[in-house]
Amino acid sequence: MMKSVVLFVAGYLISIASYAQPKERPYVVLVSFDGFRYDYVSRFKPPYFQEFIRKGAAAEGLIPSFPSKTFPNHYTLVTGLYPGRHGLVDNAFYDPALHQYYAIRDRAAVRNPGYYGGTPLWQLAQQQGLKTASFFWVGSEAAIQGKYPDYCFDYDESVPNKQRVDQTIAWLKLPPAERPHFISLYFSLVDTEGHHSGPNSQALREIVLQADSLLGHLMHGLKTVALPVNVILVSDHGMMELSNTPKTFVSIPNLFDTRDSSIVFVNGGTQTHIYTHKADSLYDVLKKKEYHFKVYKRKEMPTQWHYNHERAGDLLLVIEPGYYFQDQPRRAGPQPAVFGAHGFDPGVEKNMQGIFYAAGPNIKQRATLPPFENVHVYPFIATILGLAMPPIDGDPDILKEIYKKR
Repeated sequence: MMKSVVLFVAGYLISIASYAQPKERPYVVLVSFDGFRYDYVSRFKPPYFQEFIRKGAAAEGLIPSFPSKTFPNHYTLVTGLYPGRHGLVDNAFYDPALHQYYAIRDRAAVRNPGYYGGTPLWQLAQQQGLKTASFFWVGSEAAIQGKYPDYCFDYDESVPNKQRVDQTIAWLKLPPAERPHFISLYFSLVDTEGHHSGPNSQALREIVLQADSLLGHLMHGLKTVALPVNVILVSDHGMMELSNTPKTFVSIPNLFDTRDSSIVFVNGGTQTHIYTHKADSLYDVLKKKEYHFKVYKRKEMPTQWHYNHERAGDLLLVIEPGYYFQDQPRRAGPQPAVFGAHGFDPGVEKNMQGIFYAAGPNIKQRATLPPFENVHVYPFIATILGLAMPPIDGDPDILKEIYKKR
């Protein structure tokens, strides 16, 4: 009897001691596989992705913001704002106030904080006392509100993908005072191949399996880290196969005089932004030429795009899915039969949907969600990290059913 009492008291004291110890604040690793379409897992059966989903939560799709392009949506994921709110309205555009062009390969523009609105997650965490890190993410190269992530790199596509994973694990092995609680990690390989050979090619399947091996490498690495790490896998958009034939392309020089100096335009393939004081008269001209595209005045754009921003243009040409704007003659020589494209209205084209999968100590297992808009990822991560949020477009209630308190 005495032995039983002693064991009970000892067990009680141990439980009290463990309960009294404060639980370590969670960590979040946000991983983007650019261009990873919502159905690639079901079609290509990548084993590590399948295992990840079994152990965590999955959405049927992640709906990108309009337009379904890389830069606007990566920045939406880390600000919780629509592109028309945070200001990064496309991969390339013109800023009438700055009288400057923004383009993703223009290093000076990419590093100019004047283009980036909102409070990125790395800054939100910093403002509330946490370290942050980014191995490539849109906005991380600019001193937004005067700050970079605590650890970051300028984008260099040549950096091996495995090295990016290894650095992520190394960050998590830093001493507690130096260790980042929020890390963003980016891979472009799926998007690159999707553009080249389309979303239905054997080459794309092989690249998805390469991405799968990177996920496996990350998850194996996390087993060496005794920390409460939540991993969230996302993509910025999906991909659509287009036929590489003349009938696919709508020529912009056939629509208006591109040599007119009073008209500034930026062609993004699926949208063309037009900046001009001739908006009303040019609109009338373009309206009569609508064929596989529509023309919008800025203040008449559909409200669900949340796109009323001066950088979006005075006029916007929006192509029908399956077609593509071109402003230069097609290059000579043989062309591949198909190619991949994105940027189409995600409210019209389901193939623009990306992925959302999450697993970790703060994620319910085997939970599923219908497709949801990507503005809601930001408040979910902020909730996991225990961060107070600024006003955003995302709603923390959208993902509350997969959140688990520790």
